[in-house]
Amino acid sequence: MSTVDLVVPVKQLGVAKSRLRGAADQGIGAADAHARLALALAHDTVAAVRASTMVRRLVVISSDPVVAAELCAVGVEVVPDGPVPGLNAAYAGGAALLREHDPAAAVGALQADLPALRPAELDDAITAAAELFASGRAGRAFCSDAEGTGTTFLLAAPGVGLDPLFGVGSALRHRESGAQPLHGEWPGLRRDVDTGDDLREAMDLGLGEHTSSVLAPSPHH
Repeated sequence: MSTVDLVVPVKQLGVAKSRLRGAADQGIGAADAHARLALALAHDTVAAVRASTMVRRLVVISSDPVVAAELCAVGVEVVPDGPVPGLNAAYAGGAALLREHDPAAAVGALQADLPALRPAELDDAITAAAELFASGRAGRAFCSDAEGTGTTFLLAAPGVGLDPLFGVGSALRHRESGAQPLHGEWPGLRRDVDTGDDLREAMDLGLGEHTSSVLAPSPHH
């Protein structure tokens, strides 16, 4: 397993990241400011993936026309959501699409809200998973979030189904389904952003340029 193919779903911007509303405009919560922040989180996540040396192909799953236009403009492959709603259906559909192209691919699922992600962290996590797969101890591996309860990254070895079980408490569900936890530090890979506190922690780690730009105070203030 030298490289992997990844799926990153991005929700409709109007409904994404509801607990962050107001974070981009000093608590006002305007829809356009919120949408810009949700898009920026995805932009920075995708930029880190594209700079990774271990990721061969990236597919973003989104039916939001702004997401599609923005990411396609920088060369990202975007396909719309399938007929079944929800995050896990998007991951499963994306994995099936990747395996149609290359049945022997290792496929992974990555959350779209990792604005402090570093390409080297993703490379290290993929390498750790590859070593786990080569040892025969597991066919799937995952990275839990900073709190240890959710999942930010799930990877399946060639020939193994992805079986995504994202959502509240997903780390336990992934472990119970046979996926092995990855134990590296990788603070940017583990810091998904759902709340204002999460965003502040990501800022301490160092945000990507898109999220930094959205959060910067405007010059006329």
